[in-house]
Amino acid sequence: MNSFSNSVDLLHRALDVESLRYQVTANNIANSEVANFKRQSVNFESELKKAFVSRDNEHSSFRMATNDARHIQSEVPRDWRDVEPRRVSDYTTSSKANGNNVDAEQEAMNVVQIQMQYRLLTQLMNFEFSQVKTAMKSI
Repeated sequence: MNSFSNSVDLLHRALDVESLRYQVTANNIANSEVANFKRQSVNFESELKKAFVSRDNEHSSFRMATNDARHIQSEVPRDWRDVEPRRVSDYTTSSKANGNNVDAEQEAMNVVQIQMQYRLLTQLMNFEFSQVKTAMKSI
């Protein structure tokens, strides 16, 4: 794949993740007073980084040759397009007497951050397509 399609695909996935983050944060705010509700967050970037690192280390790492499915398999590089965002619940903290750990103010700040990141990602997507448009005009 060329760098344009990789960039657009990665930006598209990032926009989807930000949309999911918005939904999760809205759910956290809606349940901020529900007893024993535990806040959730979305984990994507760390898993994506692991996939990129495994891809980058593919050529420099030692790979075992196996001739039977029962043999120990060496780690296969992960394709970054297979990485999916995960909802993660925080069961370790409890900030309220009713067992709820949602801080509505912090979640409201998260909404603002998500909106800003979404706007930045849309601007980056627009920039990618404007480069193609500029290249098409010069032909």
